[in-house]
Amino acid sequence: MRIFGKGRHRPSASWRQATDRAFTLIGDGRYEDAGALLTRAADLEPWLSESWFNLALLHKFRHDWEQARAAGLRAVALLDRSAGAPDWWNVGIAATALQDWPLARRAWQAYGLRVPGGVAATGEPAGMDLGSAAVRLSPEGEAEVVWGRRLDPARMEVLSIPLPSSGRRWGEVVLHDGVPHGERTTAAGHAYPVFDEIELWAPSPVPTWVVLLEAATEEDRDALEKLAADAGFAAEDWSSSVRLLCRMCSESRMPSDEGDGEHLDPHDHSEPGHPGPLGHRSPGPIWVPERECGIAAPAGLVRGLLDGWVADSPDSRDWRDLEEVC
Repeated sequence: MRIFGKGRHRPSASWRQATDRAFTLIGDGRYEDAGALLTRAADLEPWLSESWFNLALLHKFRHDWEQARAAGLRAVALLDRSAGAPDWWNVGIAATALQDWPLARRAWQAYGLRVPGGVAATGEPAGMDLGSAAVRLSPEGEAEVVWGRRLDPARMEVLSIPLPSSGRRWGEVVLHDGVPHGERTTAAGHAYPVFDEIELWAPSPVPTWVVLLEAATEEDRDALEKLAADAGFAAEDWSSSVRLLCRMCSESRMPSDEGDGEHLDPHDHSEPGHPGPLGHRSPGPIWVPERECGIAAPAGLVRGLLDGWVADSPDSRDWRDLEEVC
């Protein structure tokens, strides 16, 4: 194997020591110190694509996208294989963060993905048809896994209504990492990857509200969610959709359905009386009329939406304590 006419050699002991120490420092959040060591490693072995890949990775952790793009391009210039290298994926993330669409397209195509529009297209990649997935918002803080629609390999539109602790809103687009941490499965057997958010890519102007509902039946609850969706916004029954998981469980393969009958999910760490559908035992499905609901809608619409929902069935529906939370 040769690069630019030079025989490729194993990295030196000094390179390995500097690199190993750097990643230990990265794990401790000491990015500046790690950067000095990885820069030294690149000076020691400038012909190794790994030297520049590691620097690009560090700059990604720091959200320094100009530097991540520059180091990533040096890494891919030294690659000894044409497709499927993670170096190209990091270039694609950096290019997407910078809205450098020609480079993003080139990166995804070099990785081996089909990007509609051809190599001459210069606009934002669209129509990649990557389907649904989940994203872990604020992975280093109060992490929350929500559902979304993948716009391309590095961006996801949030379709759930996040809890206010995440600082995120329905309809926002987040930049996410390329390696999934966990899966969510459905009763039908489908598995969806869970990606970690890197940063907010495009904010949403739609605020998040929390309201207490009195919904006599599940059909009453469903009617509000449909009413919001028909208006172009969203409502979500947090009393059913939220459950608390430890980090190990969250990053594993977890069912997303609630289950039926006598059930106590050992992975669900919510408690009775708190949000979370699996934090209790019951002999069968029991409907509790009082529901904590999240609504994503403009201030000028949300009360009219709720009043219209009640007017359709005043004997079985009511609401109170509406509050904007995000």
